[in-house]
Amino acid sequence: MASTQGTFKDLLATEAVVTGVTGAVRAPGHRVRELEVSDALVRALADVLDIREVFAQVSAIAAAVLPHDRLTMTFHDGEGSFVLHAASNANGPTAVRATTLVPGGLVEDTFKIVDDLRTHRPDIIYDPPDYRDRMVAAGYRSVLAVCLAARGQRFGLQFWSQQVATFHRADVLVARRIAELVALAVSHQQLAEALTRAAEVQARAERLEAQVRLLTDALDSRTGYGRVIGTSAAWRSVLRSATQVASTSTTVLLMGESGTGKEVVARFIHRASGRASGPFVAVNCAALPEHLLESELFGHERGAFTGAQQAKPGQIELAAGGVLFLDEIAEMSPAAQAKLLRVLQEREFLRLGGTRPIRANVRVIAATNRDLRRAMERGDFREDLYYRLQVFEIALPPLRERPEDILPLSEAFLADLGQTLTRPPAGMTREARQALLAYRWPGNVRELRNVLERAAIVSEGGLIAPAHLALHIDEGPGEPRVTHVKTVERQLIGQVLERCRGNKSEAARRLGLTRKQLYVRLRQYAMD
Repeated sequence: MASTQGTFKDLLATEAVVTGVTGAVRAPGHRVRELEVSDALVRALADVLDIREVFAQVSAIAAAVLPHDRLTMTFHDGEGSFVLHAASNANGPTAVRATTLVPGGLVEDTFKIVDDLRTHRPDIIYDPPDYRDRMVAAGYRSVLAVCLAARGQRFGLQFWSQQVATFHRADVLVARRIAELVALAVSHQQLAEALTRAAEVQARAERLEAQVRLLTDALDSRTGYGRVIGTSAAWRSVLRSATQVASTSTTVLLMGESGTGKEVVARFIHRASGRASGPFVAVNCAALPEHLLESELFGHERGAFTGAQQAKPGQIELAAGGVLFLDEIAEMSPAAQAKLLRVLQEREFLRLGGTRPIRANVRVIAATNRDLRRAMERGDFREDLYYRLQVFEIALPPLRERPEDILPLSEAFLADLGQTLTRPPAGMTREARQALLAYRWPGNVRELRNVLERAAIVSEGGLIAPAHLALHIDEGPGEPRVTHVKTVERQLIGQVLERCRGNKSEAARRLGLTRKQLYVRLRQYAMD
């Protein structure tokens, strides 16, 4: 038996009349029936967000103008296959996926008619492979398939019949009309799903941001070094990443220059995790000699080495139930790296001189200011350890890339210093704030705090002026400092304006200026 396929455009071009193969005009009663069916389909699909709920009803209504025994619906996956979405009844097998062998496949605005499935040579691979044979065994003999698109998503309708040669070219346009009405419902469904997904994404983002704010406010710190302060997009991104990973047991690698706040973020993750009630143990791998670092981390048994007169637990044991923060991990010796790898892989270790494995109930957060990939290429850092640590990497931006946070950090540091100094500073002059904003901060947040601590002391309770700030600016030969500061200030204003998308009120607020002061500088630097 023959099969027919083509496009709707070709069909319209070759048919003498819209609905006939022989040129006969459709009877008025048939036209009325089509209108009634269209109206019934519109009513059935009007308020439906999931077409599967009424698909059996759609099949029953459509059968009045296009008799069939089963109706199926498939979606194109964008990779050459159609995936089943709905079926009007369970009277027959279900194909999970159908992949066409024809170049280009069954594309939009095409149709196909198969007169007899028993003798038709299939040009489709089914999943399961025996789908066609099972359809034949279930009594189905012929099929009409049409393909349309809804909101860019290609989909197909397949009309199955238990009679041979049930469908003709005249039925294609009727099938297309039915598919067009179904496409409206599919578009509504996809739009509703897109809106739902967008709302869910927005809700997740809002919950994450609320959690970041809650954890930021709740983080208890004794010194200014632990303050989680900053409103810049770069810093908020770091805190969002930290909040996302905190609830897991994943190893975290913090990358960034010295003084960017890696320990602050590590404590933030600890506070936000399920180990918050456990200890937070910090070890600076660069501060201990090689022979002491292993003993410090893993502990030792009595007599393990000269001077080991009694057993001593290591920092890994002391951090049980909590977090072990390994700062400057790139400075760790190769032997210690191998033992740390065992801790991460097997969750157990041996004390120096010990024979009994000890379980390591600890979460590791590592930090470094070096490029571990280059260290790995040089052979200074183990490749397998690097990939164990790099499960979740967070890059901390330097302070020069988040100038919006300089003044809020300064205010917080001065507030902390006011609790420890006998005569806290009265505040900062406008010129001092401008000097802080114009500086490059090679030492990052740590340098900012140190500079403010010194300024608070030498100001003797008065306002901090630029002269109180020990800012070491590299100057070229014959280049006056004021010129350098103005150049940096001009660049800073341009950067902040760009981040604020030209909003001068917001830019002035972030720069610590009034709008009038900002306009003066814009004219001064020919930026207006």
